[in-house]
Amino acid sequence: MELEIQRAIIKYGMEDLYEYSDVDVLIIGAGPSGLTSAKYIAEKGFKVAVFEKRLSFGGGIGGGGNMIPKIVVQEEAVPILEDFKIKYKKADKKLYVLDPAELIAKLANGALDSGAKIFLGVYVEDVIVRDNPPKIKGVLWKWSSIEISGLHVDPLYTQAKALVDATGHGAEIIQIAAEKNPELNIILKGEKSNWSEVSEKLVVEYTGKIVEGLYVTGIAVCEVFGLPRMGPIFGGMLMSGKKIAEIIEKDLKT
Repeated sequence: MELEIQRAIIKYGMEDLYEYSDVDVLIIGAGPSGLTSAKYIAEKGFKVAVFEKRLSFGGGIGGGGNMIPKIVVQEEAVPILEDFKIKYKKADKKLYVLDPAELIAKLANGALDSGAKIFLGVYVEDVIVRDNPPKIKGVLWKWSSIEISGLHVDPLYTQAKALVDATGHGAEIIQIAAEKNPELNIILKGEKSNWSEVSEKLVVEYTGKIVEGLYVTGIAVCEVFGLPRMGPIFGGMLMSGKKIAEIIEKDLKT
């Protein structure tokens, strides 16, 4: 039995890694915007992979508001909740509350059911830049456990027509691209202090392409464009994820 278990894990796990070494869209970060975008892109027929450095998905959803188990979204995000079949309750001033565990589970389920593949425990070390003018064409990655251990191990490659930074605070992928490739002319302005009603609108407005092949969604948008953070409200994250899916669909079809 032990031999069969091992062979099944190795055989089919390696088949997945082989199959998803070249994708249409690679999303880094399985938080609210990353999972939302994964569903809306994958259901259009694109080959989508999501890399998450943790061994779980949801990003900042799980902690609710300072560990109080409720998530808040605004009225404009309700259609997305309905697309994912997430239950919600009316609160006040066009705000709605929902359960963080359900939001995590159903965002992930929606992405998976639409055909996206999620890989957990993946640490992205570098980006692939080619052509003139330069274009982002994928990432170099290794398992997060290797990074945490401090071992020197050369990464593997995953190619993508579109790379999405959904890493949240810090915009980790765009930071790497900017630091290692000055010719991309990427300047990160840094996230500003909290202003929910302003940030919830601006994070959706500024969601989009950074350079050819590289896109940003969710709270990472604030880091790139110097926008205020929004605190414990997640509607903007969901709407940003849907918007980037629409932008990428248009770009890949042209």
